[in-house]
Amino acid sequence: MSKTFSNPETVHRPNNDAYSHVVVVEGGKLLFVAGQVAFDEDSNIVGDDVYTQACQALRNLRAVLEAHGASPADIVKLNTYVVGDAHAHAAELGRARAEVLQLEVPPASTLVGIASLAVEGLLVEIEAIAVVD
Repeated sequence: MSKTFSNPETVHRPNNDAYSHVVVVEGGKLLFVAGQVAFDEDSNIVGDDVYTQACQALRNLRAVLEAHGASPADIVKLNTYVVGDAHAHAAELGRARAEVLQLEVPPASTLVGIASLAVEGLLVEIEAIAVVD
């Protein structure tokens, strides 16, 4: 299975090189991971700020991937939803992603600011698509 990360010269450069415009995948098994949030194993919300919740959501994402033989390096698409102004939270979300996922090459990514999530108190939800051999 091969993955090619691409940023065509005919399109703007990704902001802070924080994502790739395109990931081309040939072969492999697809994992569609539902949005992960800041719940611990007992469904308690971890943290009351975006950074702490993002770290927990990303740890949950990592655990789900690993349970299926994948790793963060297998992520080809990452969607992040944050309550409030996405621009205002971009740096702390990026810091959490770098610390927890430790990606060498960023996947195709989307960051969206929203009014609320399904459970009161949740501030971040992160979903992913991964490809493994």
